[in-house]
Amino acid sequence: MRVLGVDPGLTRCGLGVVDASAARQIALVDVGVARSDPDDDLPARLTIIADAVERMLDAHAPDAVALERVFAQHNVSTVMGTAQISGVVMVAAHRRGLPVALYTPSEVKAAVTGSGTAGKLQVGTMVTRLLGLDEMPRPADAADALAIAIAHAWRGGAAPVASRATTDAQRRWAEAERAARRRG
Repeated sequence: MRVLGVDPGLTRCGLGVVDASAARQIALVDVGVARSDPDDDLPARLTIIADAVERMLDAHAPDAVALERVFAQHNVSTVMGTAQISGVVMVAAHRRGLPVALYTPSEVKAAVTGSGTAGKLQVGTMVTRLLGLDEMPRPADAADALAIAIAHAWRGGAAPVASRATTDAQRRWAEAERAARRRG
């Protein structure tokens, strides 16, 4: 199973792709951070992140997308940006017929480290070890995106074959629909 993990953010959006086997073995496919300039207007910023997500989906054809769930904070503008990016990611995944899973930060931390209260350094360290990397992915948004992908692979990714068949059929339908739109 190939999973795109997304740590949604309007200024920095972590994107990480991993391959996972049924034996809980995982391998890094790609990782990066999409950035938008806080001085740009909102539609431009959303488009920059959306384009980066689209490129990652096109390049790696994941079987599922996992997102960090928006959680309440005191900073409303941060929550709004995170929610807007989450929406952009969900639309892109839906258009491809991909299932989307949402995980709270504590669910991701618990899946990767064994503790729902682990700090960013501990999560980054475990992601580095689990993927056999020489160094921790930077910035933290990149490591967090990989952690989200790993959490899905280990906690929610063991979809039955029938469910995968449904996803494949949805993907083919979405591709046929896009082709029909292009033809006019």
